[in-house]
Parts: sequence; structure tokens; C-alpha cells
Amino acid sequence: MSTEPVAAEVGRDFIRDIIQADLDAGKYKEIVTRFPPEPNGYLHIGHAKSIALNFGIAQEFPGRCHLRFDDTNPVKEEQEYIDSIQADVRWLGFDWGKNLFFASDYFERLYDWAEKLIRDGLAYVDDQTQEEIRLARGTLTEPGKHSPFRERSVEENLDLFRRMKAGEFPNGARVLRAKIDMAAGNINLRDPVLYRILHAHHPRTGDKWCIYPSYDYAHGQSDAIEGITHSICTLEFEDHRPLYDWFIEKLPVPSEPHQYEFARLNLTYTVLSKRVLTQLVRDGHVAGWDDPRMPTMAGLRRRGVPPAALREFVKRIGVAKANSVVDVGMLEFCIREELNRTSQRRMAVLRPLKVVIENYPEGQVEELEAINHPDDPSAGTRKIAFGRELYIERDDFMENPPKKFFRLSPGNEVRLRYAYFVKCTGVIKNSNGEVVELRCTYDPATKGGNAPDGRKVKATMHWLPAATSVPAEIRIYNQLFANPNPDASNFAADLNPQSLEILSDARIEPSVAESNATEPMQFERQGYFVRDKDSTPGKPVFSRTIGLRDTFAKEVAKG
Repeated sequence: MSTEPVAAEVGRDFIRDIIQADLDAGKYKEIVTRFPPEPNGYLHIGHAKSIALNFGIAQEFPGRCHLRFDDTNPVKEEQEYIDSIQADVRWLGFDWGKNLFFASDYFERLYDWAEKLIRDGLAYVDDQTQEEIRLARGTLTEPGKHSPFRERSVEENLDLFRRMKAGEFPNGARVLRAKIDMAAGNINLRDPVLYRILHAHHPRTGDKWCIYPSYDYAHGQSDAIEGITHSICTLEFEDHRPLYDWFIEKLPVPSEPHQYEFARLNLTYTVLSKRVLTQLVRDGHVAGWDDPRMPTMAGLRRRGVPPAALREFVKRIGVAKANSVVDVGMLEFCIREELNRTSQRRMAVLRPLKVVIENYPEGQVEELEAINHPDDPSAGTRKIAFGRELYIERDDFMENPPKKFFRLSPGNEVRLRYAYFVKCTGVIKNSNGEVVELRCTYDPATKGGNAPDGRKVKATMHWLPAATSVPAEIRIYNQLFANPNPDASNFAADLNPQSLEILSDARIEPSVAESNATEPMQFERQGYFVRDKDSTPGKPVFSRTIGLRDTFAKEVAKG
């Protein structure tokens, strides 16, 4: 897996236009952006858009992009998430170099600035419960009510806040709130909470702190400390911008960043709510954060989605000011386009049906040459053993075919890829009447797939030798949700019961079984597949990255 930074692909959007205008006006000499995830879960495809935007801008313009963890809630944060986020950013093709930061690096300074707000009469300690604060905040049409503790003296507030820091009070006993305007039209300005008491072990600071800053308080100040010039957020933070600016104005920050908002990624058949993703894992609907059905970057990586396809997808959807829903078909198109270009071809039989070529000499084996990529001669060729007994795909045979079925059927002739023409002469069934074996004949003159007499066949089928092909488990993944617009509040009702099909008796080429390559390959006529981490030396496991065409959408359309 390459972690080399990718070359910037210059595009144009309203954020890049703003940055160019700022540079032209001499407002900045260097552009500094940041990608600031909270380490409370795995990154998903929506984060890929933000990563590509922030790191892409730093590559396209004179500047740098920071990776900063906004680690202000130790109850939900874990080192596992910190490690996975760094791996995801690198996998996508970006690198922060020396610019790795944590909000927890600034806890001392944030605390000192909170004391300054108290001394300036702009913050106070509130003894109300969380529920009382919520009820007193008001609504969009009604102003909030002042806390009974809002007019505490500076001295009392400083004393209580320092005692909060010293650990004298239990969780929830008190909070520190900004004193702004309880009648503000923007509810975020109605005396927001700056600090809460939380006796919890922090992944980086341990037990040093028992009060932690709110995201709104820590976020903008961390930007200012790091000299961020353009703080790029998704649209849900637009209403928080006045609060962001209020803190920047009231505190002695070393720089004054500005926040800009863009539309987050919404995708059909997909839920990107971190709460829902966490619940999917905890309730066992999926096999972990990296389950290939998950929209997490870990899941996409395990499924074999190339990072270049994600970057192309993000580039195609662009950066807009208004929210919209992107059809998942666009993502799938980008994946197929990239994999078609880069993936080597192999043969696999997912649902094997045995074929015995009765006129082929017993014990004879010949090696046939197969190309590795039809559009890339430099990819070379490989050898495939051909013998009397083969496997074909069960779907490639019908005993009583409809009129336009051109694959194998009694009396019909087809081409075996790279091999010969064969004709079905007999069908063997078990006691239940199920077809278990076919008897065929072959035409030795058609080696390589063409008949000297010029006769044509209408189907070319893949196959594998029975003697040397290797048993494998194949996992067929479909959309996790059956509803194109899943209900996040009742997501379990929209889960797709056919999101995973496991084929335990598939057959693959020996070279595929022996290879430990992590890159996806195309199983001809089947789709793109990648070796799964569950593979063992005696039992290879391959997961389908994506089919050759969108069969899932067709099934949905049929109802």
C-alpha cells in the first residue's frame, strides 16, 4: 500500500476562489488549513471529501495542512481511533509531515483563556443541571432565561472554576458558561457551555484534567494557536460561526482564522451518522468498523476500493454551498473505471458445475496462454492448465434454455476462454433431479478459440481445471441498506438482508491462491475481487469489491 503524497489536481470552487482572492490581495503569504477529526470513531467516506479538500488546497496553493485531533471528550475517545485515522489519511494519499497536533496540547492555554473570560465578566460558573440548562435555553421563537447563577462575582466564579479544575466536584455538578446573550436569535450564542466536569482518563493527558473544554470552545482557539488561515467546516457548523468569531474577538489569540462552510457528502443507500455506524458495530449488524459493507474508509480499503477512485469521486462531486444527495452509482462508476484500468485479470468459478470432456485424452494436460490485461501488453501473460475435467459457472448452463440463452445447453456449442469450442452431449443428475455434471465433447481444431471452418459461436465462457484449481471462499457484498434513503432514526428496518452472500465452494486459479497481493483483481465476467484479511494458507478468502455492472440497482428496480 503506497503512502506517497499524491499530486494535486487543481480544480475550481468557491473556497478555492476565496483563497486565491486572499492571496491576490496579499492577506496571507502562506495558506494553512487543517483536518480536525474527533477520535471517537473511524473515518467514513464523507471525511474523504474533507481530507481531499483541506490537503488538496495545501498542495495547490503555497501552504500546509495540519492533522489535528480535537480530543476534548475522553469518554468516547480511544487510541485505536487515533491510529486508524492516521492510517486512513495516509491511505487516501495525503501526509501532514511534521504538522500533527492535538487539542489536548492546548489544554493549559485554553484554561488560562477561560479564566480571562471570567475576569472580563464574560463567563460564569452555573450550578444548574444539564436538563435545566436545556429547558432554559428557549426555542427558535422564544428567548432563553437567565441562569440564577449568571450574576456571580468574578471572584466567586474564579474560585469555583479553580475548584472544578482541582476535582472537588462530581460530574455534572457545575459547568462554565460564556455570558453572551440569552435572547440571541442564534441559540448557539445563548450562554454556551465552555467547560464541564468529567472525571475520566484521557488517552494523552491521563488523569491530569477532570474538566474538559467543549468542542465549540476548543475548536476555534486551536485554529488560532496553529495559525490556520481558512477553517473549512461542513454546513452544520454554519450556525456556530458567530460563536467561533465571538471567542476569536474576546480572547488574546495569536491569529484570527475565519471559518468557511461547504456541503457535506450525502450518499444514497448510505448512512454516515457516527452514532448509527457505532450502533451497527455494537449490535453486530456488521463484523466491525472495517466490515466491507461499512462506508468507513477502513471498510472501503478492506473491500479493495482504490484510493485513487475515492479521490476521483470527490473531485467529480465538487465543493458546493448547498447540501444535496449524490447517487452511489457515481462512486461505483469511479471505482469500476479505476479498477478496469489497473486490475489484472484472472478466472474464478464462483458456483462450480463439473464438466467432463469425453473425447479429451485421459491424463493429458496442456498449458494455455492467458493475457493478464487486455489493454496493457506490458502486464504479460500466464499459463492455465487445461484437461479432461473442468469447472464452469453453474449459471452458464441451462437444460431447457429460453430462446436468447446462448451459453451452454444440450446440443449447443460455446467457446471456452483461451481454449476450445465444446458442445454439451449429456447431463447427469442426482436423486433430487439436480444437475451435478455435464458431459461434453471438444473440437481439437479450435484451440485458441477460433474454428478453421469459420463457424461462429455466440458465447465465450470462463472455466477452471478441476485438478489444479483451488477451493476458496468468496464473499459477495451488496449495499448494506435496501432503502436508497435509509432512516437514521430506525436504520435497522432498512437493512438489506442480501447485503452479504458467502460462497464456500468457489474455485480460483492457483496463482491467485498463492499470491498475497493486496490489490484487487478482475475475476473475468464476475467483477473485481480482493484478498481478505481472513484468508489463511489453507483457505483463501476473497471479497467482491464491485460487480462489472450495477446488478443491484436492476434488482431494486424490479421490486
